[in-house]
Amino acid sequence: MTNMNDSVAPIRPAKASALRYLSWLRLQDVLVLQGSPLLGAAFAIGHPGVENLRPLAMLIVANIFLVTHIFMLNDWSGLKADLADPNKAAGVFTARGVGRGEMGVLTAGVLLVSLVLFSRLGAITLSLALAIAILSALYSLPLFNWKSRPLLNSATHLAGGILHFLLGYSVGHAADQRGVAIATFFALIFAAGHLTQEIRDHQGDAVSAIRTNAVIFGERRTFAASLVLFTLAQILFLTLALRGILPRSLAIVVVLYPIQLWWSFQTLRDGLTFASVCRLQARYRVLYAVIGLAMVAALFVG
Repeated sequence: MTNMNDSVAPIRPAKASALRYLSWLRLQDVLVLQGSPLLGAAFAIGHPGVENLRPLAMLIVANIFLVTHIFMLNDWSGLKADLADPNKAAGVFTARGVGRGEMGVLTAGVLLVSLVLFSRLGAITLSLALAIAILSALYSLPLFNWKSRPLLNSATHLAGGILHFLLGYSVGHAADQRGVAIATFFALIFAAGHLTQEIRDHQGDAVSAIRTNAVIFGERRTFAASLVLFTLAQILFLTLALRGILPRSLAIVVVLYPIQLWWSFQTLRDGLTFASVCRLQARYRVLYAVIGLAMVAALFVG
């Protein structure tokens, strides 16, 4: 059996600057995943005062470390597959001068810092962070390899999406039916986005025999499933707004969804290529950022 360290040694460049530890981080993805817990905190606290600044700042920093750990663990575990993927090989951490051993130590250290910070926010918040880290390990680590288990990998993202919103919600309010209902909207978006990412990475995953939904069921069926989840999320969003669980003024936001559908059909027409799916992801992320800002504005106005 080939040793993974040996297989990647030839592509590792000479010593680089300290910036090599940041050059391969998925900073855009890390920033995107700050939205859900921050909105959770916003719905829990309502109108934050000076006394809320410290826990909110700690939530932001702790969550940045947590999400960074999740991506680092995924990259560390999937190094061999990423090297075989022409769309990813140039961006892996070994190509930026970071060894696999270094990466493992950094990944564990980032998680430790995150959990220490979350412990300052209370036992419930810490427990939710631990649960998210456990789901990440089950998904990424080769010992469990839930990434290669169709449907289960999507269920993991669905559960993780709920926990991630409640992580922020727990800073200002105990988990309740309202919190779980709103969290489910974010979880559906998260799970749908995961399916879209599987379609984007289909070529590399197929070469590495990673049994994602897109590899097992096909790209078009997986794309249809992602659209179903996105649509369910919008239906839930409208229902929550009409029932007053979300500010009722937010019901108007669903008129934006046909724009996403149009982008999706364009992507399907283009053949679900790596470039077209990346473009779709960038577009709908902007759309949901606008929805997030609308939610915050509605809370403050209300």
